[in-house]
Amino acid sequence: MVALLLSAFAMTVIVGVRYLLTSGGFALWTARRFPQRLAGQRAQVRREIGWSLASAAIYGVPAGVVAWGWQQRGWTRIYTGAQDFPLWWLPLSILAFLLAHDTWFYWTHRWMHRPKPFRIAHAVHHASKPPTAWAAMSFHPWEALTGAVVIPLLVLVIPIHFAALGVVLAVMTVMGVTNHMGWEMFPRGLVHGEIGQWLITASHHELHHQRYRCNYGLYFRFWDRLCGTDAGLGKFAPAGAVRTGRHVTGRGDGAALGAECEPDGQRRGTP
Repeated sequence: MVALLLSAFAMTVIVGVRYLLTSGGFALWTARRFPQRLAGQRAQVRREIGWSLASAAIYGVPAGVVAWGWQQRGWTRIYTGAQDFPLWWLPLSILAFLLAHDTWFYWTHRWMHRPKPFRIAHAVHHASKPPTAWAAMSFHPWEALTGAVVIPLLVLVIPIHFAALGVVLAVMTVMGVTNHMGWEMFPRGLVHGEIGQWLITASHHELHHQRYRCNYGLYFRFWDRLCGTDAGLGKFAPAGAVRTGRHVTGRGDGAALGAECEPDGQRRGTP
């Protein structure tokens, strides 16, 4: 039991430090490139960090339990030998994890935009207006719980090399942070090219934070495109736009949704 508790505590610390270093690094980069982006957002950033560190514990506990189970009980499908599975499975396992995580995220995220779950939990994340790099894990505990169980469950059923799992976690962390930092770090040719039609980057997720009922995905635009919730790319809202009463809505460069969105996460004219 002591080893299990220590594992959960260690993973909580790791998740928290990873968040502080990654979000802090991208926030510093943002401040240097766009000094006005974080202007006047000190109170919001403090709130984002507070919620995020609470989320770190919620993410860390199941991760610690699974890490203990892997090492002490052999619960997981994580493997360490390069020859345990064919080499072609290494990149395929990464893609499988990302696709499964993206599917889970899309549908739970979309569900959280229903009025009751939004008021109870998801409104915490959308209180960041506009979001910053610190908002990547700024979740109500109930929402954090829905995200914390995904990777621990996947390693129980899908074989993955521990290094490939590290790649998955790195992609998850970087995409979660950069999608909220308020500017596009990827080349314009990628974002607006053929590849960008299927990948989610900051300008795609920015529109979600402005219009609420669109662009729900995490890594890929597949589910958004399939379900008609892809509204294209947004324009970045200037810092303080909401606080000063200026409503900024990205027009998007894809198919527009049929209705504008209310701040409570509902479309006009819908119950």
